Amino acid sequence: MGLVGGLLGFGVGLPIGIAVAYLVYLRFFAPRRLQDPVIRPLRDLDSETLQTAIPDIPLWVKSPDYERVDWINKFIFDMWPFLDKAIGNTIRSATRPTFDQYVGKYGIESIEFGHLTLGALPPTFQGIKVYEMQEKELVIEPVIRWASIANVIVKVKVHSFQLSAQLLDLHLILTPRVTLKPLVPSFPCFANLCVSLMEKPRIDFVFKLLGGDVMAIPGLHRFVQEQISKQIANLYHWPKLLQIPILDEASGATKKPVGILHVKVIRAMNLLKMDLLGKSDPYVKLRLSGEKLPSKKTSVKMSNLNPEWNENFRFVVKDPETQILELRMFDWEKVKMHDKLGVQVVPLRLLTPYESKLFTLDLLKSMDPNDPHNKKNRGKLVVELTFDPFRDDSNSTIVMSDGEGDVGVKRDVPPSGGLLLVSVENAEDVEGKRHTNPYAVVLFRGERKETKIIKKTRDPRWNEEFQFMADEAPVDDKIHIEVKSKRRGLGLPFRNKESLGHVDINLVDVVNNGRINEKYHLINSRNGTVHVEIKWSTV
Repeated sequence: MGLVGGLLGFGVGLPIGIAVAYLVYLRFFAPRRLQDPVIRPLRDLDSETLQTAIPDIPLWVKSPDYERVDWINKFIFDMWPFLDKAIGNTIRSATRPTFDQYVGKYGIESIEFGHLTLGALPPTFQGIKVYEMQEKELVIEPVIRWASIANVIVKVKVHSFQLSAQLLDLHLILTPRVTLKPLVPSFPCFANLCVSLMEKPRIDFVFKLLGGDVMAIPGLHRFVQEQISKQIANLYHWPKLLQIPILDEASGATKKPVGILHVKVIRAMNLLKMDLLGKSDPYVKLRLSGEKLPSKKTSVKMSNLNPEWNENFRFVVKDPETQILELRMFDWEKVKMHDKLGVQVVPLRLLTPYESKLFTLDLLKSMDPNDPHNKKNRGKLVVELTFDPFRDDSNSTIVMSDGEGDVGVKRDVPPSGGLLLVSVENAEDVEGKRHTNPYAVVLFRGERKETKIIKKTRDPRWNEEFQFMADEAPVDDKIHIEVKSKRRGLGLPFRNKESLGHVDINLVDVVNNGRINEKYHLINSRNGTVHVEIKWSTV
């Protein structure tokens, strides 16, 4: 009976005990877990708790120099699934040549990625510091933390045995300085990306070889961390930097003008007859490589197979060693597309500075040397070319090249014409009566240039550069810069445009000093200013 009574007591008492314990949990413990967390100001924390929390506080809270950039983190988070695949494909293609170098050596039959993913967690920006620079460059310092769940597996097959190495849980803390320079008006608006590290990077990861955690070996984990951080710092720690070209320098977008090319289109001879009932109506289009400016054209000589033009053109040269002059001749048509009569090019490296050179060019069907149509006689084009380099700003010395890379010096060249570079940087506090969509107009000797329109702002930033060629130094000239506003869309014609102020700048100081960089108060404006840089280069 005692045994039976004990079993009955246990069977009845156990459910009752569990029920009582559950009621006690609901009464005393569950409400505490459902309560809102206690939020305490930093000033109420003791020193020990504050020191523990400091590493997790974002930099935009700890330092007023850093800006909060949650929008970048949101953008990267949304793009990360696609970036993960794109970066993985780039790593595969970049490492393939290296892997192929070892295949066939040391008994290695194949090397390939078994798995490659950077994980679902993207890097995060803890804050960004932006530096104000006077030159045409942008300097930023982001602080990047990345606690990834990366999983990279490399499989190596050696003598029919397969070995594997695995990288897991890569953690990084980087403080790079990123410099975008020079800023140019061509997309993506900067020519080079320069990166250097301001602090030694902190790196942590798990490395497995043949399934075993190598980093678990005593002392090896810290040693590997220090060696990797040291090697990266030796390569990229400031002032050392990694320079990544973004724009091709041959495009001319990153180079400054170095001289003026004078082209005289003299005549053409024995051109092809393109019309059945008459002769061709030829004209020539001229273009300098590396520039996105429209081609220049001669006049049309109606019904003439041996036309004479004797017309002059000028081009701004940025790299005489690589640029070429493209000459294309067309037969003008009133209705249909103009027929091509021929093409030819002249490399500028063939020119000697300040010396005119006459070229008699055989017109070709195309610049493809293997084109069989080039054997047909298409006539000749006669042009005269002269390259005038700009003088050195510091003195009257002129740097010259003989076209083959040898540099010489010519002194005491009398001043003549040159190039006026006008850079309209930005304006401040401009405001219209009806609308404020500002743009700038630059007038010099009857030639007009306009910047793009910036919508709905009193502080527009254009950063646009314009070129004006002059036959003589503009010591007695002024340049007129006017800030206007233009209504976009429908509206009354007389209210579409409005002047927000203007300024007239005497160029005598520009010619004498070579350059000015000033901020001018606009006339007929409430309180607006415009920042302009003007440079004069003499040939």
